[in-house]
Amino acid sequence: MKSLWILLIFTSVMVYASTLSKAYYAGGCFWGVEYHLEKLKGVKKVQSGYMGGHVKNPTYAQVVRHTTGHLETVEVIYDPALISYETLTKAFFEIHDPTQHDGQGPDIGEQYLSAIFVSDEKERRIVRSLIKELNANGYKVATKLLPLSVFYPAETYHQDYYVKNAKQPYCHAYVKRFR
Repeated sequence: MKSLWILLIFTSVMVYASTLSKAYYAGGCFWGVEYHLEKLKGVKKVQSGYMGGHVKNPTYAQVVRHTTGHLETVEVIYDPALISYETLTKAFFEIHDPTQHDGQGPDIGEQYLSAIFVSDEKERRIVRSLIKELNANGYKVATKLLPLSVFYPAETYHQDYYVKNAKQPYCHAYVKRFR
């Protein structure tokens, strides 16, 4: 009987885990993007890391030298029954400046560029539609639309940085951009 209960619990956990989805956003310093997105209902976990470059398992020291091609990126694990990809992506566009071409706020450099890594055509259509809406509202969106690539988690000291250090993001703030 005990093994049956363990099997039922394990199966329930596996079914729940399989219903979660992932999204990947680069919007400047990953600390601020992580801080804001993890507050959304339906978001289960946000992890800071690196994506889009050519170096395997990059370190922060390598990424800031501008030789890896990686962007500071967050991996968002979310429940699509509670928050849609579109709502999550709208939030991303509203917590950073998607019009800045060379970084975010005072953080300048290729690792701070704005980008969304999409995993399929549905995500691509959603992002393109949102960018079109922003452009129609007068924003000249610089956010790049990139294919999904390998995500490398950042070092432990980067995870939940603002929570651990009791600070607020210095270059990310909510600005309503959608009607």
